[in-house]
Amino acid sequence: MNQRVLIIVNPHAGKGMIKRYLCDVIDLFVKHQWQVSVVTTQAKGEATQLASDAALHYDLLVCSGGDGTLNEVVSGLVKDERHIPIGYLPAGTTNDFASSLQIPKNNLPAAAQQIIDGKGFLCDVGHFNDRIFMYVAAFGAFTEVSYSTPQDFKNNFGRAAYILEGIKSLTNIVTYHLKVECENELIEGDFIYGQISNSTSVGGFQAMSLKDVQLDDGLFELLLVHRPNNLLDLQTIIAALLTQDENSSWLVHRKLSKVKITCETPVPWTLDGEFGGNHQTMVIRNLPKAVEFIVRNEEQPLV
Repeated sequence: MNQRVLIIVNPHAGKGMIKRYLCDVIDLFVKHQWQVSVVTTQAKGEATQLASDAALHYDLLVCSGGDGTLNEVVSGLVKDERHIPIGYLPAGTTNDFASSLQIPKNNLPAAAQQIIDGKGFLCDVGHFNDRIFMYVAAFGAFTEVSYSTPQDFKNNFGRAAYILEGIKSLTNIVTYHLKVECENELIEGDFIYGQISNSTSVGGFQAMSLKDVQLDDGLFELLLVHRPNNLLDLQTIIAALLTQDENSSWLVHRKLSKVKITCETPVPWTLDGEFGGNHQTMVIRNLPKAVEFIVRNEEQPLV
């Protein structure tokens, strides 16, 4: 009996890119003896329930969309404790997590072939208060810039474009006085930006601590940026971010499995590039190897 796969499609992701390739993707699976079903999402959040239900009836779940759609799919599986392998067809704008999993981002048929020929990989997931995130929870300066800057602009000018674009709003940037409790350490101070990530790419840019990123080690990478006191401080911070200077006194770096962050005022967060709500107390923890992704076999060439 053929194995069953459900492809959950966000038809609006990435300006509808999947529409050009969906027939080719279905044809690939059928040729490899898969029984294919396809469902398109009609509203934000719908993929969460679709994924949870699919785990009861299918052998493989394929998500076609951007990072936000993938977040919904993973949330449905983790919250309901469902277990089913996930294949990812990155069809969004940024597709950060596809970079971490070495999935082709500009060739959906190639990504589908990688799923067919690939192997399972157990990946960590983030738990943020009562929500799930796949690869990053962030607040503060640059958060919106990261996802609003056109990818072509990022590709041409790199990290400098990201930082310099963010400077435009630093005169009005909000500073948060935070207490950060991690492991046996208390960090307290005024910060303009922070992120907890498990990815080699955030907002379309290479992660600062790339050499330390392991998607299945039970640890996140924490980055906090102190508030500058003057223009000279700001220039120093920008230089540290551009050169990825992890020893800068303006940046706080830690590897951790759990962190509690408190602030006297509500802090707006983004989770996997989507608005994650305003919170005064944030408990963020790593859920080790909580989901299984189908990734490239070592014998498969990178496309």
